Amino acid sequence: MALFEDMFKGGNIVTGLAVGLGAAIVAPAIVPVLRPLAKAVIKAGLVAYDQGRVALAELNERTGDIVAEARAELAEANGRGESEAPPERRTSTPRAAEVETPSPA
Repeated sequence: MALFEDMFKGGNIVTGLAVGLGAAIVAPAIVPVLRPLAKAVIKAGLVAYDQGRVALAELNERTGDIVAEARAELAEANGRGESEAPPERRTSTPRAAEVETPSPA
């Protein structure tokens, strides 16, 4: 750690030049190795993302099924054939089917 601290303080220019020259020599040897590694990491991320999407879709489907079963059981327990869904709320804008159109004369 003292090597890097001295380099940034400007204390030893020879050390800075040695590190820069070493990086310039080593970089061409490392780049061909890093590119396939980076591609492999990106591929793994894409696979994990796709598997997560599939798992979330299955969870959503199962949750919907459970909610539907619970509503059916509630309706059966109440002795009614329809679900206990809350009534629809009225909005300030009427639906297209509810709008009265004037009859042609």
